[in-house]
Amino acid sequence: MASQKTILKALAGETQATPPIWMMRQAGRYLPEYRATREQAGDFLSLCYNPDLATEVTLQPIRRYGFDAAILFADILLVPQALGADLWFVTGEGPRLSTITEQADFDKLGPADEVHETLNPIYQTVRNLSGALPPETTLIGFAGAPWTVATYMIAGRGTPDQGPAHALKSDNRPLFEALMERITEATIHYLSAQIDAGAEVVKVFDSWAGSLRGQDFEDFAVAPTKRIISALKEKHPGIPVIAFPREGGDGYIGFHEKTGADCVAIDNSVSPEWAAEHIQKDGCVQGNLASSHMVTGGEALVRETKAVVEAFRGGPHIFNLGHGITPDADPDNVQLMIDTVRSA
Repeated sequence: MASQKTILKALAGETQATPPIWMMRQAGRYLPEYRATREQAGDFLSLCYNPDLATEVTLQPIRRYGFDAAILFADILLVPQALGADLWFVTGEGPRLSTITEQADFDKLGPADEVHETLNPIYQTVRNLSGALPPETTLIGFAGAPWTVATYMIAGRGTPDQGPAHALKSDNRPLFEALMERITEATIHYLSAQIDAGAEVVKVFDSWAGSLRGQDFEDFAVAPTKRIISALKEKHPGIPVIAFPREGGDGYIGFHEKTGADCVAIDNSVSPEWAAEHIQKDGCVQGNLASSHMVTGGEALVRETKAVVEAFRGGPHIFNLGHGITPDADPDNVQLMIDTVRSA
């Protein structure tokens, strides 16, 4: 059955008449059924660490829409928590972490290979999903890329320009590189365990890759991703990996070859026509409808969805948004997008 899964076909380089489709953050706050389950859990982290409820919210968009893939419900900041960082969420504001700004902070972190005790509930969710998903639906696991995770660990929260991480990179390079190394190793362990539990594809989210410039992009976006993918493929031959160096711009060019990624996901700061010319020639591309269309809907949604499908028609493509769906999205617009893709 695996050979019939449309997303696995795309990741293997097959061009399909109708691209498979899933959506970043497809299990989330725009769905009323998600909000009900979240309330049952009590808070976001309790939901992440409850395998039964995390399984339920992962399945909700599959039941509602019939996406071609389900992505594990979790959060990229569970890895720093498993390493020993304090993590909590502030309602309406997002995540907060204890910060890593000096050697003493780093020295409190645990070894990379001891993250599993904290993350075992996540692996159970993957096992649950592996048995519960429809046979045609691909199961995607994921983790944050080291640079993006490091930006949160250094600043203690999301920042508009990742300034604290850039400052540490400049002011205390050995500490910054040690932190990147620890995150990279922990990420390899985490994703490998997800694969062992049943994930058929894994994705590496580098949400803040676009703030890296020049050699820094090569050193801290490309190199860690390459190392993660190489380690995973050595241990799990044939496992497909999607990389998402968001807002990478020209850095998207050659990212398949430089990292070994089977697919490069792109945001909507680049046009699908440009991406087809410069990125898709090297392999599967995922993307890249603007998530704002899930809020506004209408003829613009239909027109732009068709344009994305048309631009990538000549090669392997997984239809997705250019970023995660937002909480103010209309679920009916998601259905309109799906119907448009499947009839384009």
